[in-house]
Amino acid sequence: MAKVELKQPVVAEIAEVLNGAKSAVVVDYRGLTVEQDTALRKQLREAGVSYKVYKNTMIRFAAKGTEFEALEPHLEGPTALAVSKEDATAPARVLAEFAKKADKLELKGGVVEGTYYDAAGIGVIASIPSRDVLLGRLLGSMQSPITNFARVLNQIAEKNGEGAEAPAEA
Repeated sequence: MAKVELKQPVVAEIAEVLNGAKSAVVVDYRGLTVEQDTALRKQLREAGVSYKVYKNTMIRFAAKGTEFEALEPHLEGPTALAVSKEDATAPARVLAEFAKKADKLELKGGVVEGTYYDAAGIGVIASIPSRDVLLGRLLGSMQSPITNFARVLNQIAEKNGEGAEAPAEA
């Protein structure tokens, strides 16, 4: 069997992972211990992010002609690819948080919703809360004025109710 025939399934696998992805981040994982790598993979899995080490040439072939082609300058040395199809900020957020504890993990760059970001840009993306947290904040900010208004009306009703009852007793 020719080498090309062996590589085609890998390129197809990467293309399938990237197909429909909201974001992809590439990292240099050199220097991580097995224990650290296992913990990182667990955190990424829990966040719904696929994380795998691929050959750089395979990633190049799979990303050719897609928005993820912008990652090509970072495809040197050992490279791991973290991809999310659900939450666009999840790979950057989990990897950046883990990189704080494991200084050997280096963010190279990424593509989030069609836009390329370098390592500094990915760091900024990582500071954006998840969609669920943002929706919770939005709901809380919408509920707050309504709750306060209801509380004020309730206090007015109680005050008027007490004032009306007092003369009735006398």
